[in-house]
Amino acid sequence: MAATTCASVQLYPVSRWSLSLGKRSVDLLASTAGLIIGFPLIAAIAALIFLSSGRPIFFLQSRLGRDGQRFQLLKFRTMAANATANGLGVTQSGDTRVTPVGRWLRKWKLDELPQLLNVLRGEMTLVGPRPDLEEFWSLASTKDRAVLALTPGITGAASLAFCDEERLLAVVEPNHLIAFYVEEVLPKKARLDLDYARRATFLSDCDILLRTLTCTFVRSRA
Repeated sequence: MAATTCASVQLYPVSRWSLSLGKRSVDLLASTAGLIIGFPLIAAIAALIFLSSGRPIFFLQSRLGRDGQRFQLLKFRTMAANATANGLGVTQSGDTRVTPVGRWLRKWKLDELPQLLNVLRGEMTLVGPRPDLEEFWSLASTKDRAVLALTPGITGAASLAFCDEERLLAVVEPNHLIAFYVEEVLPKKARLDLDYARRATFLSDCDILLRTLTCTFVRSRA
């Protein structure tokens, strides 16, 4: 796996749990169980995407992981097949690139299910900072890039705080979207995730996972 071209990752104090074997063991058990139990749902979603908009079923994109290493983030495809070639790296509410099925998957966060494979491979963890594009991190400050010392997660403290991110970005003019994200959103996310990592425990991770499920359900019903 190639090292990133971004500036070197700054060390930051984190809790013992954040980098522990116990956390990795929980990731392995949970991701394995999730893939086995969720296989019928995963297969059904794959079939639905194929029948509604063809191939590819999955969306792979290079993101920066722990220590600034690149890896391929795996999701169910929620946009038109050529969307990433013709659009921005962030999504606003009402983005016309999103397919009808993709809109439903995003609403319930089901497009993230394949990332259990990223967790199984050790590229991600259940609870940690969301992995972002290298082009965004290359514009970030050294202080904010300290979050790259952590293993990225499926959900985390910043994910909860910005659970309505697409609606937040919807009010930003498209030509200012990247600048707004890098200058306003990304630094706040980094600080939230770094602060959480400093005090993270097994129980606090469980709390983040439970609150993520609750937030997803409440927003989707609303």
